[in-house]
Parts: sequence; C-alpha cells; structure tokens
Amino acid sequence: MFLDKMQQIKEALSLKSSALVAFSGGVDSSTLAALAYETLGDQTLAVTINMHSLPEGELQMAEDIARMIGIRHKVIDFDEFTVPGFMENSPQRCYYCKKSILGLLLEVAKEEGCEVVIEGTNITEMQGHRPGMQAIAEITEQVMSPFLQFSVSREEIRQMAKHMGLSVAGKPSSPCLASRIPYGKKITPEGISRVKSAENYLSSLGFTQFRVRDHGDVARIEVKSSDFPAVIERKEDIVNELKRLGFHYIALDMEGFRSGSLDEVISK
Repeated sequence: MFLDKMQQIKEALSLKSSALVAFSGGVDSSTLAALAYETLGDQTLAVTINMHSLPEGELQMAEDIARMIGIRHKVIDFDEFTVPGFMENSPQRCYYCKKSILGLLLEVAKEEGCEVVIEGTNITEMQGHRPGMQAIAEITEQVMSPFLQFSVSREEIRQMAKHMGLSVAGKPSSPCLASRIPYGKKITPEGISRVKSAENYLSSLGFTQFRVRDHGDVARIEVKSSDFPAVIERKEDIVNELKRLGFHYIALDMEGFRSGSLDEVISK
C-alpha cells in the first residue's frame, strides 16, 4: 500500500518543474525530500528554518540527512520572537508562526526559481488541535502537501523511509520547544533556553522519547512508562540539575510521554 502511495506522490511531483522542500530533518520532511529528489533531482532544494526554539541537535541532523540524500540544502535563520502573537502564546500560536515561516519559504522559493513549496504534514497529524494547518489552508495554491493529498499516515511514512534506507526512519518526532510551555504563559528566550538545557540533560542520560514541560516553578517530565525506573534511579541527579536551571519542583508525569499533552487542557 505504501509503495503505491510513494508512486502517486512521485507522479504528482513530476508535474512540477522544481520544488522547495520545507525540511526539518525529521522523518516526514526527510522522506518527502528523498521522494522529491528522486523525482526532480537537482531541481529540488531543501530549506531548513533555524530558530531559537529548534531542539538541540536538530539542525545538525538536518544537515546530515540532506547530505545523505544528496539534495541541495539551505539553512535560513528565523527569529520567531519577532512574530506577532508568538510570545503571547495563545492556543493559536502555531498559526502565527507557521504563517510567517511559510511566507519566508515562499520568498526563498521565488528567489531560487522553485515552482512550488512542498511540506510534510501527514494525515495522522490532522487529529487534535492543529492551528498550523489553517496557515497552510490559506495558501494551498502555493504550497503542496503530498502526504495529505494521498492520505499518507505517519506509519506509512516510516515504512517509506525504511524502504528508501533513510536513517531517520525510526526517529521520534521533535516539535519546537515552544510546545513545552503552557498556553497563556509568555514565551521568552530565557524560557526556551531553560527547556532546551533540561532536555539536553535528559538526552545525555540516554532518554530518547521525552518532554520537559515548563510550568513556571515546576518542571513536568514526560517519559515512556518503561523509562520510569530509570528516572527514579537517577532521581537525585535529575532533581539537582533541573533545580540548577531554575525550577523549584521536579515532577514525573504518571501518564507518561504523549505528544501534545498541553493541548489536553483546551480540548476539554
């Protein structure tokens, strides 16, 4: 089934003379970039947006995977703190940020002579609170979303990535660090830096799928249930490090890791 969808995507891309891929280096955008490169070759450009709230290591990973694919790659610096509505952190935050980023990508596409911008939102992501999709919907004539067009799920994308030999096939999703801060709590460079440092520390301990949610004085740690014993074993070290970063209380979320847990409040 996923092989058929791969072919459908490549046939749709072959109708374009050139394309700019919104490229984070995650499994979705990497798979899309590889498909685009197989179809359009050097007429494909991968563009990574380098922002303050990009998790540590993601830019390097994007550069590495672009090199592996063979695709042309460009990194554009972007200051999300200049986006109206970003720092205020309302439930529509992702809309404001996504709209600005898409606008920037369209400008780069025009400069580079790319016919279309393609992005990797998949059908699985359509569930729940997704304000960023509104920004895409507003400019559908200029932005192409092949995984939505052909109803491709996250699992099917991972199958495609594995089939193409991409190293990111099993990579966990890694959304921007602003998603660690509850809606209504102002986002600051200092807050983003603190979350980044906290997550870097957990990563250094060997945890691979986790979040540190910043609730002001409280750091709420989400890890897989199977990792609970490892957290308890390193409890003293974790508490000391996160308190050093400025948190007063360190909590382990008993529901475990789940993507978008801060959306649970607004969905009730």
